[in-house]
Amino acid sequence: MPEAKKKAASVSYADAGVDISSGDRAKQRIKYLAQRTFSKNVLSEIGGFGGLFKLDTAKYKQPILVSSADGVGTKLKLAFELGIHHTVGADLVNHCVNDIGVQGATPLFFLDYLATGRLDGEVTEKIVSGLADACRANSCALIGGETAQMPGFYQDGEYDLAGFIVGVVDRDKLITGAGIKPGDVLIGLPSTGLHTNGYSLARKLFFEIAGYKPELYINALKDKAGAALMKTHRSYLSVIQKLTAGELVEGMAHITGGGITENLPRILPKGLAAVVDIGSWPVLPIFEHLRELGNVEQEEMLRTFNMGIGLIAVVKPEKFKRVTGLLDRASEKFHVIGRIVKGDRKVIYG
Repeated sequence: MPEAKKKAASVSYADAGVDISSGDRAKQRIKYLAQRTFSKNVLSEIGGFGGLFKLDTAKYKQPILVSSADGVGTKLKLAFELGIHHTVGADLVNHCVNDIGVQGATPLFFLDYLATGRLDGEVTEKIVSGLADACRANSCALIGGETAQMPGFYQDGEYDLAGFIVGVVDRDKLITGAGIKPGDVLIGLPSTGLHTNGYSLARKLFFEIAGYKPELYINALKDKAGAALMKTHRSYLSVIQKLTAGELVEGMAHITGGGITENLPRILPKGLAAVVDIGSWPVLPIFEHLRELGNVEQEEMLRTFNMGIGLIAVVKPEKFKRVTGLLDRASEKFHVIGRIVKGDRKVIYG
């Protein structure tokens, strides 16, 4: 008689590295955190196939939806090493809020995408808590997202984080830069640090070239190396809303990857350029330190980092005093960093 085949052992999804039960527990906590951001316009619960949001059309004559998607980038590598996971959610939300805010949009709702090799409930809660806190601070509802377990794709202890935001603005309040003219003034608002850009170079300079450890205190920065790099990407929404409510700006640029060099031209009409005066604002010590560590050319610094300016507003000369008065009352620091001239949609450093 033929030998009987041995019965194969039962194999589960968990054996392949995906623990559905653990994921379900994490999602219950995510549901609680997200619900704290809900407004009356959210019509769905976390866990549905799609998030539902009711647009209040009574508030807008001609509503224009403005959307943006982004990620945190290699700043996450530092988060893994330091075990700091609650700030990267705020980095992501604030970045997306600023991107639509410079076009005059008010945030409505946010979706996140979190992918990891093996789901760690404690880490996931810290990340989502940061997302939820930032959404609440920006009056934006966290209405859904995706938490994916992808064993073999991500190393243990690593994850990726991305987000998608939708906001709204009335058509006649949309800020496009179309009204920018020669002679308009450039006002820069300070950043808190690198925000979420330039981390591949910054990490190389700090940890490979200089050989720093994240916990090393650097006198030039008056901070530890890791803490200096992990400073949260700030939201400019509050000051943006004050400026737009008074119809005081012609255009605004969020200074992200590409620095002032590549972001400011995005709002310039054809036939115009921007003169930016080097030395018109205090460059944060971390950027000077990075430059010195790698003997990095100034041009490279300016097209990689924000250099201490996170947002630029373009203002008519006749509105300049009103704008600066508003910023003073809001206790918002600012710097007059340049002007608009005739040219070929580029930044000219003076």
